[in-house]
Amino acid sequence: MIHQYKNNGYNIVMDVASGSVHVVDDIVYDAIALLEPFVGELASPVPVPGEVREKVCSALTDSVARVDSVGGQSADGQTVDRETTRAGAQKRYGRAEVEEALAEIQELIDAEELFTKDIYQQYVTDFKSRKTVVKALCLHIAHDCNLGCKYCFAEEGEYHGRRALMSYEVGKKALDFLIASSGNRRNLEVDFFGGEPLMNWEVVKQLVEYGRSQEEAHNKRFRFTITTNGMLLNDEIMDFCDREMANVVLSLDGRREVNDRMRPVRGGKGYGSYDIIVPKFREFAKRRSALHKDYYVRGTFTRYNLDFAEDVRHFADLGFDQLSMEPVVADPGEDYAIREEDLPRILEEYDELAREYIRRKKEGRGFQFFHFMIDLSQGPCVAKRLSGCGSGTEYLAVTPWGDLYPCHQFVGQEEFLMGNVDTGVTRTDIRDEFKLCNVYAKEKCRECFARFYCSGGCAANSQHFHGSITDAYDIGCEMQKKRIECAIMIQAALADEA
Repeated sequence: MIHQYKNNGYNIVMDVASGSVHVVDDIVYDAIALLEPFVGELASPVPVPGEVREKVCSALTDSVARVDSVGGQSADGQTVDRETTRAGAQKRYGRAEVEEALAEIQELIDAEELFTKDIYQQYVTDFKSRKTVVKALCLHIAHDCNLGCKYCFAEEGEYHGRRALMSYEVGKKALDFLIASSGNRRNLEVDFFGGEPLMNWEVVKQLVEYGRSQEEAHNKRFRFTITTNGMLLNDEIMDFCDREMANVVLSLDGRREVNDRMRPVRGGKGYGSYDIIVPKFREFAKRRSALHKDYYVRGTFTRYNLDFAEDVRHFADLGFDQLSMEPVVADPGEDYAIREEDLPRILEEYDELAREYIRRKKEGRGFQFFHFMIDLSQGPCVAKRLSGCGSGTEYLAVTPWGDLYPCHQFVGQEEFLMGNVDTGVTRTDIRDEFKLCNVYAKEKCRECFARFYCSGGCAANSQHFHGSITDAYDIGCEMQKKRIECAIMIQAALADEA
């Protein structure tokens, strides 16, 4: 499968199965488009048949090259076949240069970097039979929050239930469960989540201490992270996080008016959180950077700020250089929810953000943007490319009273309750369903060029919008595809500067 697109002056060709990406000139770009209906059906690598080469040469060298990209006639009124119309070429090339382009294309085919076969589906059949190893937990250390974020899927931290703080005893059992369920895997991940986890800070510290005490005895290494709104941050907390947290996620939505509209202080006090948390976040980020420790400032954009590139610029101007901006996922009836008619504006905004990303990198004041970070040289393992985050199998969420769910977005949905830290996973049918949640189980993913980058998207979003974890959230898919295209274009642009 081939995906071709033009972005910021670059002609980009992606070979989906091999992961190869090529930046090509116009003639190679047009020739590949003409070849795909023929070569895409052949078992690669094979020589392009002579009659196909001749069709391409004719299409790119005679008057048919002036075909309108959406029509079925050439500029002089002649009827043309589907393969020629597909190219929509606007240029006429000399035969010698077309032959040279075809030779270059054949070299890529021979190297299995173009028109390659998808060999990964065979791995999927083994997923259900594999021994389940849990490697990560999302500990809901606090089902409570001091903000009243309007879009919060956790209902201000309550998760469709009661307010509660996780006890040390429940958290200890959760870590024991993770150790016992992790098999031979040494590196384990634990994210302290909420609600707002700093509302249960003493238990966070106790659980980190307990986890560290178990590492040597069980040949494990814990990687702790925390997600916070920053309201309760102080020097003692920052010092502890700098020692013990591999990453911290700092929640901020952007410009003051954007943030405070959606993230007010709880309790009807009538003011937002921006002025309270930004000074703390700037200090925290400065400290983390000096220590070469990871952090992310993570925002959420809604229909109210479709110009979210301005919010990312605002983050960067504040001195933050590790950034993420996520689209809100909400019931379509909410006034802040993103709708299908918003997509053209959003996709343009990602293009603008990509250009800004390049400009700042070239000026020496660049930043990292989570969705533009793609490894084209190696990338994740096959299992990760096919099945994504591992929710319901390798990754589980734990409530304050110890219940196990596939991930934090399923918490409170009783049909997805998988067990408890006392009993372990008892609903193995749910686990097995998630084991088979992969790009080949999703009809919308099978012919999508982005499938090995997004790994099929979020199961929770699919369930929310379609009632099935093997569907896909369509609006999210369109945004993800654009982000991938932008990320690859950025690498092409920065390579030009190297």
